[in-house]
Amino acid sequence: MAVVLPFAALRYDPDKVGGLARVVTQPYDKITPEMQQEYFRRSPYNLAYLIKGEARANDSAAENVYMRAAAWLRTWREQGVLLQRKTPAIYAYYQEFSPPGAPGASRMIRRGFIGLGRLEPYESGVVFRHERTLSGPKADRLELLRATRAHLESIFMLYSDPKKRIESILEEQTRRAPVSQVEDEYGVIHTLWEVDEADAIQALQQEMGDKKLIIADGHHRYETALNFARECRTTHPNREADCSFALMTYVNMEDEGIVILPTHRLLAGMKQWNREEFLSKATGYFTPARYPFTDAGQRQRALDQMRAEMRAAGSVSLGALFHGEDAFYCLETRKDVPWAQLLPDLSPAERSLDVTILHRIALGQCLGIDEESVRKEQHLSYERHFEEGVEPVLRGAAQACFFLNPVAIEQVREIAFAGRLLPQKSTDFYPKLLSGLVLYALAH
Repeated sequence: MAVVLPFAALRYDPDKVGGLARVVTQPYDKITPEMQQEYFRRSPYNLAYLIKGEARANDSAAENVYMRAAAWLRTWREQGVLLQRKTPAIYAYYQEFSPPGAPGASRMIRRGFIGLGRLEPYESGVVFRHERTLSGPKADRLELLRATRAHLESIFMLYSDPKKRIESILEEQTRRAPVSQVEDEYGVIHTLWEVDEADAIQALQQEMGDKKLIIADGHHRYETALNFARECRTTHPNREADCSFALMTYVNMEDEGIVILPTHRLLAGMKQWNREEFLSKATGYFTPARYPFTDAGQRQRALDQMRAEMRAAGSVSLGALFHGEDAFYCLETRKDVPWAQLLPDLSPAERSLDVTILHRIALGQCLGIDEESVRKEQHLSYERHFEEGVEPVLRGAAQACFFLNPVAIEQVREIAFAGRLLPQKSTDFYPKLLSGLVLYALAH
């Protein structure tokens, strides 16, 4: 069963920091070097100092980015920059946003709540993952957790509640004034309410009791928290609450505000790259449709045609743009290919995903890029928007861009509950949870 607890959150005092907008951030793994410097510029109390601090040339075991984060956290609490609630609560958390790439679309709201979630090993059948993880980020987050003894960011969890009983409980609680509201750099409005009535908390806990959870975002942080919990039980015995719980945000996967964006792949630095050779091999697996262009206006129309064809295709379809050729391609999988025999280790659900076919066929079979190279991001980088994938190819900074349709929430659910894993960066849930609204500090 999924166990959710209220907790006494640490929260910024807006008066001490000049407003929340100066101190909150995107999740640590979305913070580029440019974003990091902008966050540092905004405020000496910005959360980036804790979750994405700068390494220094003279760092040592006693003085490093993790030790500095712990010192800042301690100082900010002493100064009253971060205040701890006196009694436990659950925190209703709504995000109002416009879907990217859909100008003129109506604003959407994603409804969720924040609590402490009990950390469950995957084999217990309560928490399910859907993406692979890498050792580097987990080692980094574990050092930060050890130093600060605080969960500084929330793990994004999905549950299923078709009748929306939990949303009904939250709606009752969100009729009063929120305790905080802030707009981020993407125009997303984040609103937080404290839920401290015993009856409401108990009702939420009862509804969550039979839920299975899927990690939407935060796989590395979840597995880091599991590792930390094992350590914590040894170093701090009889502290089960501290050891076994982490900060989690829960959202109904049937919520109308669930948006998953594709993550397109840019290819660069391949010495043996040859687009004619690639297309020749690709025709053994795909039926290509070509959309040529000669100027910017035609290029946009060709891009729109390719995207429409990708969405309308009756099977897996990849988009592509190659440097040196003024044309987009839609590569639709051939129905005469024995896909089950070609990919016998994959389930039908996995074989139905653009990202899987891209990695195993277009990259693996046609370009010889193996899974280990993909995991190490050799020759690959990632872009969220179609236009951002086009520009590097046009100017020669990338050899190609492969465009994907988004993974559907139903596909995430089926694959996760089946115990299968997607390649890294297969899903991009939008918007991201804002970091800095609530923190959870463990006792020392």
